[in-house]
Amino acid sequence: MNLTPEEKEVGKGNYYDAIGHTRRDFLKTIAASGAVSGAGLGAAYFGYSTVAEPIRVGVIGTGDEGSVLIGALNPEYVQVVAIADLREYNIHRAFHGDYSSPAAMAVRPGLMSKYGWNTESEARKHVKVHTDGYQELLANKDIQAVITAVPLHLHAQVAVDAMLAGKHVLTEKLMAKNIAQCKLMGRIAAEKNLYLATGHQRHYSVLYDNAVNLIQYGLLGELHHIRAQWHRGNLPGRDSWQMPVPGGEIPIGGTEKDRFDKIHSQVLSFERQVKKEKDPVARELLEHKLAQWKAWDSDSELVEERALKHGFQEFEFPAGHRRSALEELARWRLWERTGGGLMAELGSHQMDAAGIFCSALRRDGKKAQPLSVHAVGGRHLFGADRHVEDHVYCMLEFPAPGYEDAFDVGYADFGTGVGKAAVPSYENDDNKKIVVTYSSINGNGFGGYGEIVMGTKGTLVLEKEKEMMLFKGSDTTTKVGVKKDAGGPTLDTQASGEAAPVAQAAQTGPVSRGYTEEIEHWAYCISHPSPENQPRCNPHVALSDAVIALTTNVAIRQGADGKGGHIQFQESWYDVDDDATPDGSDVTQTKRDLQG
Repeated sequence: MNLTPEEKEVGKGNYYDAIGHTRRDFLKTIAASGAVSGAGLGAAYFGYSTVAEPIRVGVIGTGDEGSVLIGALNPEYVQVVAIADLREYNIHRAFHGDYSSPAAMAVRPGLMSKYGWNTESEARKHVKVHTDGYQELLANKDIQAVITAVPLHLHAQVAVDAMLAGKHVLTEKLMAKNIAQCKLMGRIAAEKNLYLATGHQRHYSVLYDNAVNLIQYGLLGELHHIRAQWHRGNLPGRDSWQMPVPGGEIPIGGTEKDRFDKIHSQVLSFERQVKKEKDPVARELLEHKLAQWKAWDSDSELVEERALKHGFQEFEFPAGHRRSALEELARWRLWERTGGGLMAELGSHQMDAAGIFCSALRRDGKKAQPLSVHAVGGRHLFGADRHVEDHVYCMLEFPAPGYEDAFDVGYADFGTGVGKAAVPSYENDDNKKIVVTYSSINGNGFGGYGEIVMGTKGTLVLEKEKEMMLFKGSDTTTKVGVKKDAGGPTLDTQASGEAAPVAQAAQTGPVSRGYTEEIEHWAYCISHPSPENQPRCNPHVALSDAVIALTTNVAIRQGADGKGGHIQFQESWYDVDDDATPDGSDVTQTKRDLQG
């Protein structure tokens, strides 16, 4: 990460040219024809076609992630006919978009922009709004499928309810909060013959697919190490996972007189700015921001009752500081009951990426599974205002070519041409492993997020889902520079990091990060049902990602308890139809809990 422009050029010369005709050439052809994401690029690249008419969809959960998915949808594939959310703030952003910053608006333009509706009143003629739960939405027989982006502890309940109502489901990652829930979701999808997809968008990223192509060509030689990270500059007082709570809050150790309502204060500030602004364009922008913050402020009057009604809870820290049900809803990532911490929210993406790279070497088409994990983590910077760790570090071992184990791993030859015979042949050598190291920290954002794939012939660097660089051998010395005017943490306001193109297709234009394509392909599968048409992140793939992230969380807890923090993975954990789980969750009890 943090490479200079000169260093990035190292990987862009003859080493790429040695590949010959690759998908990069394909991208150049497609881009030259004018096809871009949302207008045919995904369909052309990944091999799906258009749909006769858009799938009628309801969106359950229109907050940060839900509004990103709304912003990524292609109206030619999906028609949103209903939305459900407990928060007035989220309903407002779902229609109008997110005016908090230009970057936020780029990824959350809102339904009015996506479908060309001029006013919210006009939009509501097409989109039914539900603010008291989602059951009425599921009862609508006109809705074929749902997109869900709710707090993690509700993923399974919403998905199961939707599938039992006969709806196809695209759920945000992580698949569910525990492994039993994941397995039950997969079984119901199979029983009901419904398409259940999980939003690990890297499976639809042209950037990552091209990385797989390079690995299969053998340009990296024998893979032996993948280094991944997601570092953020979050510090106490400016944490993107701790957005202001409507109605204000009392700091730990404070009293009612210490309550500070940042949202209401900002509303008053915007009202003053609107009155003073003379320029009509600037005034209109301020009015949009004012309307958004007023909607956020109104949550304090309406949402606490809704949150309690729909299962969110008041709770208290040992120091005696109480948290409201609204705060549990608004800051669900911070709490043990509702979230999964850094591994669920961030690490799962990059463990998925590591699995994609390791799977590229297999000839059976199956997802590579890790053999073991060693992990540690803790709350190193933040005080007792959260349950989740603010630092996690883990090391996983994946089987490499030549490794023989209970998974019956079979690996592909390393392509033809350049990569042929790049790797020597091994037989039953349990030393042949690919080690993946991962760190997710707060307090220092150096290097941002991305993955480095190291092989005996080259190194592949992927940065922020935007850029890929290939270096010959070990010639990747990084010089440390200073980035001026670096922005603050952006994760939760922009899904998976800042919004920007992931790659340049031969300098012809931007390529999508995969959100649009995952929704398009899911809609295509629904329109063209067959055993051959399956989402790329189907329940078997999504379960694997959940097993990795949640088992790592178990290892972190074991490490904190002085039990070593090391776990060997079991094949049965990855089997949707096997009741074994790494986290102690019980499939039978989960079925009772979720299906009644």
